[in-house]
Amino acid sequence: MHPRLAADLARLPDLLRTVGLSANDILGRLDEQPVVPPLRLPDPVPLPEEGAGLAAALTEFTREWAPLLSASAGPRYLGFVTGGATPAALAGDWLTAAADQNPTSALDGAGPELERRTVGWLRELFGLGAAHQGAFVSGATMSNTVGLAVAREWLGERMGVTVAEEGTAALGRVRVLSGSPHSSIGKGLSILGLGRASLVQVPVLHGREAVDPEALERALAQAGGPAIVVANAGTVNTVDFDDLRAIAALRERHEFWLHVDAAFGAFAALSPDHADLVAGLDAADSICVDLHKWLNVPYDSAVQFTRHRRLQTRVFQNAAAYLGPLGETPDPVHLTPENSRRLRALAAWFTLRAYGRDGHREIVQRNIACARALGRAVETIPGLRLLAPVRLNVVCFTLAGDPTAERLADLAADLKDEAFLTPTTYAGVPALRAAFSNWRTTEADVHRLTEALRNTPPGAARSSVRRS
Repeated sequence: MHPRLAADLARLPDLLRTVGLSANDILGRLDEQPVVPPLRLPDPVPLPEEGAGLAAALTEFTREWAPLLSASAGPRYLGFVTGGATPAALAGDWLTAAADQNPTSALDGAGPELERRTVGWLRELFGLGAAHQGAFVSGATMSNTVGLAVAREWLGERMGVTVAEEGTAALGRVRVLSGSPHSSIGKGLSILGLGRASLVQVPVLHGREAVDPEALERALAQAGGPAIVVANAGTVNTVDFDDLRAIAALRERHEFWLHVDAAFGAFAALSPDHADLVAGLDAADSICVDLHKWLNVPYDSAVQFTRHRRLQTRVFQNAAAYLGPLGETPDPVHLTPENSRRLRALAAWFTLRAYGRDGHREIVQRNIACARALGRAVETIPGLRLLAPVRLNVVCFTLAGDPTAERLADLAADLKDEAFLTPTTYAGVPALRAAFSNWRTTEADVHRLTEALRNTPPGAARSSVRRS
């Protein structure tokens, strides 16, 4: 064994304790450090011929790189829709790395069964029936892509072809209908060979991002055959929800696959006051839920549900002598594009076991309350205006006057010490979004952001100093 490896192995318990202290230091600074620190990158260095060992590498990382990382695990990182990692999820993730399992084959340990049981817990959490079976994937983009891949196979079956064997050319033109599709839908269609042009944007309800069911029915009638409908359970800009029950009812008159992008909106099921937003979710043929959002497990983790396991295995089956057979309970290797990956389920298992439905309901309800508090505050701040109602956990707002992308970028940059918000465009108006999904966020964080907004002249070009 190489001397450096042997030395680190001999000292591993002490070294891991040191790493734990370093991790605790990172977490301990989350409340007070700049949410997005200025980037002053260290000079590049060539690959070392002789390594310095773990202790020296940790010292260098702590000195040169750790201070430059964003506080994305913290309570005021409100960009995108980003959760953190609950204490139990963090423990599960550390143990995931320590055990270093590839859970895709039942020939090697209990990893696949742990994942199946965790999927069962998640199915209960979101109120889905037993017909929905799930698999872990990396994130919402992959979850949507897997759902669309199974939908593609369903289309082929309707047309008398097997796309998994014959390819997408056998399908001819495909129509994918959606009101406000997330960008990952177009990306998934491109990956799958269906093409971004197959996506048909259906008119939405006035002043909403939710699809107009009557317009959707007209689009289905014009499709001229089986189609794919992508419904939204929580749009990115305003967390708007399509009427899932009304959409599912259209299957009485039209033939289509219903995929629901519920990346974070599925968690509305945990709130008694908002569960009706996802009524009808169980009727979907496939569902996307992103766990490193509101479940607050570390990147990367999402789950993909479908009622059509037979079609899923037809798409993703991997025939090799060293892999398990399909059987009645297929191994994960036959369910997603990945042949090898980490045991993603362990972090989810830990946080669900540690805090249960009740603990995660509290996170969801607290985040919703924080979003509402910020929405009310925005309405009282001169120079700002809400662009949409605060329906769940996202606040979409803009400048009251001259809301250019440049002025909003300046405002976001000026806020980066206190909070990170991401830009968007809603109804043609440049805006900022504050998305609440972190388990640590409280009303005190809302107060800090509110005060920063009150004390920052909207669009003032003061950000250049901080970005230098």
